[in-house]
Amino acid sequence: MHSLERIGRYRLERPLGTGAFATVWLAHDPELQAPVAVKVLAENWAHRLDIRERFLSEARLLRRAGSNRVVQVYDIGELPDGRPYFVMEYADGGTLADLLRDGPLPVPDALALTAEAARSAAALHEAGIVHRDIKPTNVLLHTAPDGTRRVLLADLGLAKSLAQASVLTLAAGSAGYQPPEQAEPGEGIDERADVYSLGAVGYELVTGRVPGPPGKVVPPRRLRPDLGEDVERALSRALEPDRERRWPGAQAFAHELDGLAAGRPAAGPARRLDGVRGRLNAVTLAVAAVLAATAAAVAVTVVVQRDDGAPDGVRITDATGRLAVEVPAGWGRELRDSGWDPRALGLTAGHQPGLVVADDLSRWPDLTAAVDGVFVGVSPHGDVAAEVKALQHTGCRYSGSHTFADADWHGPVRVWSGCPDGGSVTESALSPAGGGARPQVYVQVRQRGAGDATDGILRSLRVS
Repeated sequence: MHSLERIGRYRLERPLGTGAFATVWLAHDPELQAPVAVKVLAENWAHRLDIRERFLSEARLLRRAGSNRVVQVYDIGELPDGRPYFVMEYADGGTLADLLRDGPLPVPDALALTAEAARSAAALHEAGIVHRDIKPTNVLLHTAPDGTRRVLLADLGLAKSLAQASVLTLAAGSAGYQPPEQAEPGEGIDERADVYSLGAVGYELVTGRVPGPPGKVVPPRRLRPDLGEDVERALSRALEPDRERRWPGAQAFAHELDGLAAGRPAAGPARRLDGVRGRLNAVTLAVAAVLAATAAAVAVTVVVQRDDGAPDGVRITDATGRLAVEVPAGWGRELRDSGWDPRALGLTAGHQPGLVVADDLSRWPDLTAAVDGVFVGVSPHGDVAAEVKALQHTGCRYSGSHTFADADWHGPVRVWSGCPDGGSVTESALSPAGGGARPQVYVQVRQRGAGDATDGILRSLRVS
């Protein structure tokens, strides 16, 4: 390939990736003063009219999708040597494949990311397009100026309109993500082909492995024994070789994954969530969003009496009577008080005192929904501070940390602001002041508005 420094008005900076038919460059748009991605047809295919048409078809389909869940096309043009190129939105967060370099993801994260990818596929389907090649390298992450992160589908090189897909005659797709109907020439396909690929993506995110051939997929719980049966069931249904037995569409699959990620059972008995530690992303709200849903199947309306010395606060106690905390009066509307499993934070498993109280618990698992509330969980074992320091809220802006200390407790308080709901999240790890024998406590405070009630809440904490 000839050395390129510019394509049109775009100054090339570095290649982002090279495939069989094209190279994608990171470039700078001087007019928009922003980074963009430029995809250029490879020289050795420039003479092939069918390849050229497929390349241009990708740009047209991306444009036709017209969704912020799919990579946007800004411009299209032709080099002096006749090769076409098109200019796209640059996804600065890399791909799902990049996230997998460190191994499988925390289960709630994996489910939430797969759900977002499924909604992106649903946007394509609504535009009458089937992707046919969904895999981790084609699922991109884009960070907005406010710190929120979007999941985008890219690389529609194999995509077709659903009208054409019903009479496709050529096999397509990538091994491990390819449904059986795409492997057989002459088999028509529909949106359930993408559901299979999405199931394969979710499988890889929770196990770290690409699934085997259709019908020979190793059950994911054999590779990750802590995986819940309900999660295995959802992924296995997506990976059914018989498309009539799969989820009927990407949106239905996304809805199921949302419930599993947030701990909301869609049907049947209450579910228990798997552990969360380390890498958390914006689409999950972090540990407390998960823990809150494990505490009880039904939110109980809180009936409280105000403390005489604190007219603006209400005292909340867990079901055991061992744990009590005071929260602003407007927050004390709904309560789940039946405890938690510290394993969800990466600590020793067990049932310990815990509660979550908020003005609207139905909003708690959704980082985009404004809510005021507190989660408190007791842990007699492990290093709560180390686990809290490992937590991230990539949809929010990290605003630093400080040390809380009073006569009873001391420990780090980490703060995230500018979250998608316009509010903030604080994560605290408290140990007894003076090295006493009382257990450690994990506290997450989620609040909207400009104030910060965290230190007052921590000062009110009592554990017996």
